[in-house]
Amino acid sequence: MSAIPLESSVEAAARRAPASGATPRPGASHAAPLAPRARLLPALAAVYRAQLSRARVARIPLLFVATFQSVGIMILMRGVVDGGSEARSVVAGSSVLVVAFVALNLLAQYFGRLRADGGLDHYATLPVPPASVVLGTAAAYASFTVPGTFVTAVFGCVLFGLPMAHLWILAAVIPLAGAALSGLGAALGLLAPRQELATLFGQLGMSAALLLGVLPASRMPGPIAYARDLLPSTYGVEAFARGFDAHPDWALIGLDLGVCAAVGVVSLAVAAWAYRRAAVR
Repeated sequence: MSAIPLESSVEAAARRAPASGATPRPGASHAAPLAPRARLLPALAAVYRAQLSRARVARIPLLFVATFQSVGIMILMRGVVDGGSEARSVVAGSSVLVVAFVALNLLAQYFGRLRADGGLDHYATLPVPPASVVLGTAAAYASFTVPGTFVTAVFGCVLFGLPMAHLWILAAVIPLAGAALSGLGAALGLLAPRQELATLFGQLGMSAALLLGVLPASRMPGPIAYARDLLPSTYGVEAFARGFDAHPDWALIGLDLGVCAAVGVVSLAVAAWAYRRAAVR
């Protein structure tokens, strides 16, 4: 009976070596393979839940401030506007202003602070796509605006005597206008060189949404009316205001919402690029 020769430790190590032919050094340790990167949708859902949980304590003050501001503006405008198309513009603009306050202003401040404090380093170490961080955070902030927007719209309809039959249009206006404004706010916060400038840009953006969205377009000078067309929230305001007509023009409403959707895709893509740029610096 012949004896079976035993493999030496060197031969066994060579047999376990990678196919590249590299011979491991004695005593060298091999790094464990990294886990695969998370897919976009699961990572987006995880970031969204984390942001909702993080801001849950501050949600009620946020909603109160945003809603109280818009309701107060409508009460002031009630002494100037009696009804008709101007009242529709005031109510629609004040309702979308709730979205602008949170999605544009506060999100710009949040990402500006996150960049200044080094918080982006935490997200950069996670195996998640950059777009999921931006989209999840933007979706969480936009979600805070839903109750306040509906409360503002109902209060405005009662205040100005407008019909409530088509308030369901807000179910499309809030996410589409929120996406456009959230992407813009995130991009402003990530591209601003300093935190103070991010806060300033957010405040200026919200002020533009207030002045160009709430004030009736018929009372604006020509150049300012052109600037109004450049603001993403304008198309959400127009879509909502058209819903107060007895027979709404659904084609124009769909066109306005389509513009909001297109601007939202572009602005969120720019924000994702700005996030990658800020995270690697």
